[in-house]
Amino acid sequence: MLDLIIIGAGPAGLAAAIYGKRAELDLAIVEKEAVQGGQIIITNEIDNYPGLPHTGGFELADKFREHAEALGATFTMGEVEKIETTDHVKAYLRDGTILEAKTAIIAGGAKHRNLNVPGEAELTGSGVSYCATCDGAFFRKKTVAVVGGGDVAIGDALFLARLCAKVYVIHRRQEFRAAKTLVTALKAMPNVEFVYDSTVKEIQGDGHVERVVVTNVKTSEESTLEINGIFVAVGMLPETSIYKDIVDLDEAGYIKADETGRTSNPMLFAAGDIRTKALRQVITAAADGANAITSVEAYLNQK
Repeated sequence: MLDLIIIGAGPAGLAAAIYGKRAELDLAIVEKEAVQGGQIIITNEIDNYPGLPHTGGFELADKFREHAEALGATFTMGEVEKIETTDHVKAYLRDGTILEAKTAIIAGGAKHRNLNVPGEAELTGSGVSYCATCDGAFFRKKTVAVVGGGDVAIGDALFLARLCAKVYVIHRRQEFRAAKTLVTALKAMPNVEFVYDSTVKEIQGDGHVERVVVTNVKTSEESTLEINGIFVAVGMLPETSIYKDIVDLDEAGYIKADETGRTSNPMLFAAGDIRTKALRQVITAAADGANAITSVEAYLNQK
């Protein structure tokens, strides 16, 4: 029986694998995608990971994976569709494989809620972004759009307004869900233009975002905004559906776990974007992986 199953091979899972192998744990990493790395593999450039400025997302993910492999970590390609915890953990994969271990780290991450409009998927990483703090610096003195009306969207627009020449804020309503103080601060920015009662119909560009077509939901009138990038902030979807009966989730569906990674189930730990947290970045995901291993070791030492 394994000491540990790590579910997900994004930055949190790979960091957990590195720390786990250094702790001489017998572990397996399960990843449903053919390429390990999580969301960062579709990020064109990462400029905020300490010591590695201007690094491609795929390149950084590859370094994480190579480090884990060099320490002896092994990967199993497959999708976990069910978890059972009795006196140990059983992970049932879609292909019929069953993995058994004393503990598991859930690091399946969260996916950004998409607009699901033409051009979005094709231009993701080439002007379409879901993280202003990750990618905003690449659009310094350029024109961008932010889609959304919550705290994240308005916070992103504020951040971008300090860097960019112009920021359009596209929102389907007149009123925002974001905190009033954030909205007031954003409305005071001279380079911000609000596009109310509107939704994105299409994102256009030849290899990179060049414009966005928006539709007014009240008049059905269409208009085109010339932009260099678009930041989508319409919510996140944590990959937690199979865990709702075995660990406590918060109202948004994230696993309730603090920086230790401990969940309501003593054999299960959570790391990365899948857990309740304020900041979802590569560096915080990697830190989560390290912290979760410390908690796993403490649990195993008690057995």
